[in-house]
Order: sequence, then C-alpha cells, then structure tokens
Amino acid sequence: MRALAPLLPAACLAFFLFFGGCGGGGGGSTLTVLAASSLTEALGRYAGQFRGADVRTSFAGSDQLAAQIRQGAPADVFASADTEYPRRLYREGLVEKPRVFARNRLVLVAARDSGIGSLAALGEAGVKIAIGDGSVPVGEYTRAVLARLPAAERREILANVRSEEPRVSSVVAKVIDGAADAGFVYRTDAKAAGGEVRTIRLPQRLQPEVAYAVAVVRGGPQMAMARRYLAGLFGGSGAADLRRAGFLPPR
Repeated sequence: MRALAPLLPAACLAFFLFFGGCGGGGGGSTLTVLAASSLTEALGRYAGQFRGADVRTSFAGSDQLAAQIRQGAPADVFASADTEYPRRLYREGLVEKPRVFARNRLVLVAARDSGIGSLAALGEAGVKIAIGDGSVPVGEYTRAVLARLPAAERREILANVRSEEPRVSSVVAKVIDGAADAGFVYRTDAKAAGGEVRTIRLPQRLQPEVAYAVAVVRGGPQMAMARRYLAGLFGGSGAADLRRAGFLPPR
C-alpha cells in the first residue's frame, strides 16, 4: 500500500484512509453512500437489497463525512443524522437539495448494574457519563437537552462527563464496556444494543427534534442511481428497513 499511495489523488487517498477503500467493488457500477454511524443497521440492510448497483456504504460521524465531501472524496449520497450539515453543503453547491427522510429520539442508556434510573441520577457524585462530541449531531442534541434543564442540575451533570465521543456507537460502547455508567444516544442505537444496556426515556419537554436529512452529491459518478436510492428511503425497501431499525417516518 505504501508504494501505491503516491499514485492516488489526494482526495481519494483521504477517503481511503477514512473508510478503507477508494473506488468501486465488483464488476457492476458502484454507488457510494456516506452515512451517519447511527444508520449502520438500517442502511446496511438496504444496501443488500438495492438493485441496479453495488452499494458501498461508509459509516462515520456526520461531521467527518461532510468534510470528506468538501475535500472531493468520491461519493454519490450523503445521509446525515441532522439537517444542518446537508444544508451547509447545499449552500456550498456540493449536494442537491436535502430532504428529511427519518426521525429519531434521544434516550439515556445506563449500564445494567449502575443503578441509574432517571436523568436526575446523572448529577450524583461518582457517576461517569459519556456524551457525543459537540461537532457531531448526537452531541448537539445532547446539549440541547441539557440546555433545557435548570442551571444547577445542568452543571452537576456536565461535571460528571468523562468522555466526549466522535460517534454515537462509541457512546454505547463506553457504557457496555463499563467505562461510563450512562450516556445519551439515539433510541435506535439503544434498541440495537439489546439487553446490554438499560434504556431510560427522557421527558418529552426535554426531547429535541432529531431529524435525518439525505442528499445526492453533485457531480457524483452515479447521480441518477443515487436518486433511485433516495426514492427507496421514502417509499421502498429502504423506508421499511428504517422502520424495522426503529426510526420514525419524516413529518
């Protein structure tokens, strides 16, 4: 790989380093989808059912994926865990107009033996909390929840934050591994973790609007196929896979 690296274009090399490859797979056309890590289960299943192209889906934080598109990494579809990153790319002329294709909810997950049963318990002495980094949607949503709490309660919870993770799957892993007693994640990630964590619902008054937006990347090699892929997210097998994973339909 060291000998080949100088022959790769800079943008392609950056994509390779992030996602383990550059260019298409097997014999047919390849559709490259960059998607938020919380979509791994749903879009992973959809990729196996999509007809017309081999779908290569790379999952990471929405901020990382947006940066890759700005750097010119090869991509056809961008599916973000928020609406802001696609909106910014649209204003920059890098993607077609984004659309909300799914919604989610934020929940609290706790280690099974932690004894944490409510949001109020997060401020107790000795509690270790993991949250998303402020640059990724789950981190932004978490901060929106905390901003709605009384100032004293918010300070107590923030004082117990031990790690800020680059993706929601890392928050779940911290709780499962015992590095954190609790963390804020999406409902779908809590569902995927099964019995390895306990899920605690947040009060409705604190719940942020968690919306996922998707867009076709301008100038991508498979723009027509990318539009077919998006259609399936709104009314085909992709939409069914999203519901199966626990995502809510767009409003």
